[in-house]
Amino acid sequence: MRLIRKFSVAAFTILLIVGTVRVSVCQQQTAPTVTPDVAVGPQYDTTHVYIAQEDVDRFVASVLATFGGTATKPVVTTVTPTSSSTISQVIFTPAGPISVFGYRTQVPYPFGAERTGYLVSDMDAALNAARTTGADVFVAPFDDPIGRDAIIQFPGGINTQLYIHTTPPSYRPLETIPENRVYVSTDKADAFIRSFLAFSHGNVVSDDDRAPGVEIGRPKDSYRRVRIASNFGKLTALVTDGHLPFPYGREVTGYEVANLADTLAKAKGAGATILVLPYQADQRQAALVQFPGGYIAEIHSVIKK
Repeated sequence: MRLIRKFSVAAFTILLIVGTVRVSVCQQQTAPTVTPDVAVGPQYDTTHVYIAQEDVDRFVASVLATFGGTATKPVVTTVTPTSSSTISQVIFTPAGPISVFGYRTQVPYPFGAERTGYLVSDMDAALNAARTTGADVFVAPFDDPIGRDAIIQFPGGINTQLYIHTTPPSYRPLETIPENRVYVSTDKADAFIRSFLAFSHGNVVSDDDRAPGVEIGRPKDSYRRVRIASNFGKLTALVTDGHLPFPYGREVTGYEVANLADTLAKAKGAGATILVLPYQADQRQAALVQFPGGYIAEIHSVIKK
């Protein structure tokens, strides 16, 4: 009997030690990683749009007519580390900037797959932060005509370009902050969210695992939606099984406007096509629009309570 009691006490002690070790390991795995905050501001973070060179003028004119704003003069340049040539132009709208590329050559891999360009305060620090927080340096740093660039890839295959300018830019703040719309699988969602939060120094605004499926073209279903805010701007992770009707998943950015109906009327008048008619969900009215050249965007306005 004493032997049994001694064995039980010993077994309990071992289990307690093992449990403590497991808790300690879990705490180490989930402890926040300290990295520098390299974000500069959302007015410097552009959506990258690749379209045929013959569509550049029509696209730029349509976007400006829809949102307002200004555009730089188009230039022909090389913005990749290998030989290439593109028309390059930046559109500045009150709802967010867009970098337009109309290639005159074939687009070198993996360019065209990056969603956005984030201005960072220090490229080397940003790349170290990316590696530390679980992202991959997909394209090593290279020089461009006005600065330096690199592409990182977050878990889930989400490509983002980082850039710095030799002469730091100075842009006015945006009227509304655009929303980076990231479609990610259920397998990689948590890894992506952890990595992006650590890299961006952002915070979760909401995490709804029963978000209305109308937002992804499946009104009878629900899905998980995670909204994140950081100094890089807004990001919404749409966690799905990949069973998405067109055009969902094709839109990279959501633009907030004061009046959706007025904006859609301007878009139609400027040659854009309304792919998804306005719907209401999560205190917003939203629609999906395709601009000349094929670029698809979500446009929404907030429903005031």
